[in-house]
Amino acid sequence: MRAQDVMTTQVVAVEPDTPVREIATIMIERRITGLPVQEPDGRLVGIVTDGDIYRRSELGTDRRRRRSWLELFAADPRHAQDYVEAHGRTARDVMTANVVAVVPETSLRQIADVLETRRIRRVPVVTDGKVVGIVSRANLVQALATSTPPEADSAAGDRRTRDMLIAEYARHPWGLRAEANVVVTDGVVHIFGLVDSEAEQHALRVAAEGIPGVKGFEDHTVGRLGDVGARPRINSTITVVEPDRAG
Repeated sequence: MRAQDVMTTQVVAVEPDTPVREIATIMIERRITGLPVQEPDGRLVGIVTDGDIYRRSELGTDRRRRRSWLELFAADPRHAQDYVEAHGRTARDVMTANVVAVVPETSLRQIADVLETRRIRRVPVVTDGKVVGIVSRANLVQALATSTPPEADSAAGDRRTRDMLIAEYARHPWGLRAEANVVVTDGVVHIFGLVDSEAEQHALRVAAEGIPGVKGFEDHTVGRLGDVGARPRINSTITVVEPDRAG
């Protein structure tokens, strides 16, 4: 599998001059911990994460390093970096500018290596320098949970099936909004995330089973307000007509 098979394409990004407070609000509202920083033309220039903004002077969480005797001869640049991190007002002040990105064709094995060696939680997917998706650790975990021995030509079909299902979900208010919550492996649809009701869960399954090429459906969703069964209970009334014994 490759980045394009599991990436989230609806990427929330900010521009270099976006205020830090606005970034924090976006993270809270969208329940995400990292945002690509893009120029107005879409070119990727950095990444800002919750780890870049939690050391703040407003919160009293800024670092206070002890000065060493070596600083009598040469200033430690980390002090200046800490100050910018604690007092910077925009994304360009606090973002990580040394960004590792991948392309849609990058294998998941390569992506896992990048996440591990760089000790990061997500990596942007770019085409011609512009972000077209994000792959996070969560995407890889979900892909692992649904993986089976690959067939030679199944990947392209799985991508088409996934794209069709994501488009179908987007048309309805009950559809899954996070693309990362939809994984297709060898024709089997796996869905993750939170659902509000059994009716919603039922609709998600019916929509998936109506997509051409779908061979199976695995529901890994969790009820937002309580337990929701993997298969909704069918509320029906059965009337049995007894045989006419008179004749």
